[in-house]
Amino acid sequence: MVSRVIPVEAFDLVIFGATGDLAQRKILPGLFRRFVAGQMPDDARIIGSARTRMEAGEFRDQVRAAIAAHDGPRIDHPQLDAFLQLLDYVPLDAGAPDGWADLRGRLRPDVVRAVYFSVAPSLFATLVQGMSEQGLADADTRIVVEKPFGHDLASARALNEMLSQHFSEAQIYRIDHYLGKETVQNLMAVRFANILLEPLWNAHYVDHVQITVAETVGVAGRGGYYDDAGAMRDMVQNHLMQLLCLIAMEPPVRFDPDAVRDEKLKVLRALAPVAPDDIVRGQYRGAGAIAGYAEDVDNPDSRTESFVALKVRLVNWRWQGTPFYLRTGKRLRARASEIAIVFRMPPHSIFDTPELPRANELVIRLQPDEGMDLKMMIKEPGPGGMRLVPVALDMSFAEALGEDGVDLPDAYERLIMDVIRGNQTLFMRGDEVEAAWAWTDPVVDAWAAGTARPEPYDPGSAGPDAATQLMQRDGRRWRDMRN
Repeated sequence: MVSRVIPVEAFDLVIFGATGDLAQRKILPGLFRRFVAGQMPDDARIIGSARTRMEAGEFRDQVRAAIAAHDGPRIDHPQLDAFLQLLDYVPLDAGAPDGWADLRGRLRPDVVRAVYFSVAPSLFATLVQGMSEQGLADADTRIVVEKPFGHDLASARALNEMLSQHFSEAQIYRIDHYLGKETVQNLMAVRFANILLEPLWNAHYVDHVQITVAETVGVAGRGGYYDDAGAMRDMVQNHLMQLLCLIAMEPPVRFDPDAVRDEKLKVLRALAPVAPDDIVRGQYRGAGAIAGYAEDVDNPDSRTESFVALKVRLVNWRWQGTPFYLRTGKRLRARASEIAIVFRMPPHSIFDTPELPRANELVIRLQPDEGMDLKMMIKEPGPGGMRLVPVALDMSFAEALGEDGVDLPDAYERLIMDVIRGNQTLFMRGDEVEAAWAWTDPVVDAWAAGTARPEPYDPGSAGPDAATQLMQRDGRRWRDMRN
């Protein structure tokens, strides 16, 4: 199978914070890959902007080095020089008047205009005000806003109100890169383009759902931000909530932005408050040469969680009685993100064998090896009677979709191209963000009001023992955490 590339129209893309980590590691190398794939037109323009004073040629050299560091195999690509010629640079301090007129003069009036805020949220209001004063916040401008989108419900509402004073909701693209992953989108295709699974996609047939986002790295280098946020705000409120929405939502009437997001919003509003006994907080300790969380954030008294596991219930017709178990953390055994739909056991086994049937599972792997497994029971080959064994019908996208595999676009590549197309389906709407915070805030506030500390856990483990017990008390167990 050949991956089709659908070109986008001419555009000007301004990247505020173009010298920062996200732009250099993800955004600019991703744009280069889209250029090589033939998706970007030759008259596209990418204008980097940051406080650092440099010439356009210096910025191109910096981007060349970033592509070498993060997309090494393509550094000698014959189209690299052509891509670099699309780049321009305008020094600009968000709080100062200098640079705005220069930026405005570089933008064309007859092409799509997008502005990417790859900066700290504290700069959003200043940049928007500067754009407004310079006439750049007009009806033809699309803005991309990175997470964290607020720190709580009040700050998210304030940010939404500020943006709405200058832009319509149709112009605002709140990006969550998890929604750009190939497997996440394929989840919607598997559910809604096939009759096979959707009749079983409910509490009658699904025993429970597990969503895991595990990382092997710690928080060193992000300590200032992370110690103020924690795993609940950094991961659960956005990434895991979005995955839960796609699993649990009703079929939308059509595949368009508002129809999809309307159904996701219904899921968020159906979330029951989490009972204190259904939440586990953890914080990784040091071991040998590996620093502990408190050392990484330089705060020996920190009560911020680097791990969280919780049991979530949806109060609606489809999912009443089927729990959703979520977990995420740093310094865990493996880097892995997956969703597991665990079906109920057959009501009766007709086989008189020592091997009991196991529950069917649909496992959606987001990383590191994107794909899906459908685990089923079959007869073990060979004579000697009926012996049951579980097998996985494996669909690894890299192997299944082409003779030599298929080069799957990075999530940022896909999402930026969707911005240029004006397609908001994979972006969060303002009311979605607020609904997620409205559910998250009581949990975080209860932790802040209490005195309990997160449970310590060893680096390289699966998290605190209490997370294992959270499942065991329900007669269930977490799937093994492995790469």
